[in-house]
Amino acid sequence: MVLATNEELRLAALYQLNLLDTPVSEAFDRITRMAAQLFNLPVAAVSLTDHNRQWFKSRVGVDHFSIPREKAPCAQVANSSECLVLPDLLTDECYRDSLLAEAGIRFYAGAPLTTREGFCLGAMCVLGTEPRQVSGAEMNALTDLAAMVMAQIELQHAFGRIEPSSGLANRNQFIEDLADLAHDRPQGEHRLLLLIDLASPEQLSCAARVRDPSYVDDLTRTTAAAIRSIIGPDRKLYHVAPTQFALLAVPELTPTSYAALVADGLHSLALDPYFTGGLACGIAPFELGALSARDVLRIAYSALQDARVAGTRVGIYSSSHDALYQRRFRLQQDFAVALATEGQLKLVYQPRVDLVSGCCVGAEALLRWTHPNLGPVSPSEFVPLVEQTSLGSAMTAWVLEAAMRQLTEWHSEGFTLQLSVNVSAVNLAERDFAEKAQAALLRHNVSPEYLELEVTESAVMQNAAQGIAMLQTIADAGISIAIDDFGTGYSSLSYLQRMPAHVVKVDQSFTHDLLDDSRKRALLTSIIALSHDLGYRVVVEGVEVEAVLDVVKAAGCDEVQGYFFGRPMPPNDLLAWNKTFAQASTPDPISVPA
Repeated sequence: MVLATNEELRLAALYQLNLLDTPVSEAFDRITRMAAQLFNLPVAAVSLTDHNRQWFKSRVGVDHFSIPREKAPCAQVANSSECLVLPDLLTDECYRDSLLAEAGIRFYAGAPLTTREGFCLGAMCVLGTEPRQVSGAEMNALTDLAAMVMAQIELQHAFGRIEPSSGLANRNQFIEDLADLAHDRPQGEHRLLLLIDLASPEQLSCAARVRDPSYVDDLTRTTAAAIRSIIGPDRKLYHVAPTQFALLAVPELTPTSYAALVADGLHSLALDPYFTGGLACGIAPFELGALSARDVLRIAYSALQDARVAGTRVGIYSSSHDALYQRRFRLQQDFAVALATEGQLKLVYQPRVDLVSGCCVGAEALLRWTHPNLGPVSPSEFVPLVEQTSLGSAMTAWVLEAAMRQLTEWHSEGFTLQLSVNVSAVNLAERDFAEKAQAALLRHNVSPEYLELEVTESAVMQNAAQGIAMLQTIADAGISIAIDDFGTGYSSLSYLQRMPAHVVKVDQSFTHDLLDDSRKRALLTSIIALSHDLGYRVVVEGVEVEAVLDVVKAAGCDEVQGYFFGRPMPPNDLLAWNKTFAQASTPDPISVPA
């Protein structure tokens, strides 16, 4: 076995700290300014000794970031791990023809930057253009400043700056480095952030159930090494989340060109086959100073998720996609306020007409939301979003309470009808949902037969056994149940015959182009006949013109709902509509042909 030399071990310790080629940092700059002020000298620096250069983590009075290591006094400090004072470089045989002497530097003093393990990283140094001597007190002060630099380095490394599983700089360090970079570079300068994710949350969840807890750590270490081999040693890699790595790049290529290169690089990674399918990268172009580091990470993650949704390896940030997700998140957050604030939410009602009697026998209660800043929000947009959160139950409770309150008012005015309220899979999963529905009826003194709960096939099928059991409990309480959007979900006859429903509502997609599609007409007729055979009453939604109404009547439908009779309307408008509709009706206004 070949043992590493002291210099190799020293360099390894330096590289492990991820200090080289990092942005300027105010934490180090304060110490450097203090050194220059204490010595009353124009030049001071925190100088790190690389294999062929002296790189300045912090500098005062120096324009460049590095100088060659050869004949650099800081290199001697690194080699000896001892303080070095050169009162006059021009009288020193080693340094009289050095780059520093040629630049007009006459005085140098440096104190070693030494790790706890004894490796010297470089020097805390001060330089002047005139020869001078150094007192013991001054050297003690310089040594103390060097110790302060090392304390800062170790503090960053040990406390919240390094990810233990990979040894890479973590998200906190990325945030600080990007802030420093924005401070040091001209505002508006362009950069790219590449965010590489090893696995999707679903894959991590599955792996956690079958793998050793250290497995993901081992995999991230392997991935970090593989990515570093692709990007090269000159670029800093950050470990910003358990399976996510970030890389800052100057956009010498377009994001699209970068995407192609990254895709090839990701494809070349030899990783666990289980995770290969989840590997993805998001690319986010941005301007320094225009966004916070956290926002840059967020938009890169948005691009990454776009890649996963699209089934591609690499996604480039899209402001339109981001705006959509931002809006969705805002709606989810703001709906809680809407529930607690009077005036944002309201119910409108669309009538259901019996085809035999020609009377309005029911109405569907539909939720509407007017956001204080965004204006009216379509229920097709906000309802699915709310149902994904814990507010899904609260939304149904609000609708049920408002609907029962309105039904009581109508009944007191002699307008007797049944109200339909939509419920979701979230409600069917509530163990006490049937009791909640019955309690709402009791609070408003409404008989159960005047309430109908509409539920989709898909909602029931999310947990078929539990869903059907809940529906049975509701039906046993005398509340009517309607299968909503029939024909668009599972349509499983084995489950359909088990559902304790009373009504099938045929989805409005069947009435679109019904007049021009003979196959759709045949299918509609078959659905109505099958539903009748199973004992259901049939409602067809989306009836907008009289010709469609004629087809639906001929197919034997029981009730219809759609714009031909009335759009969703406020409660007073529905009451007025019903009076007008009843007066205009003939003794047999909508008779079914024999």
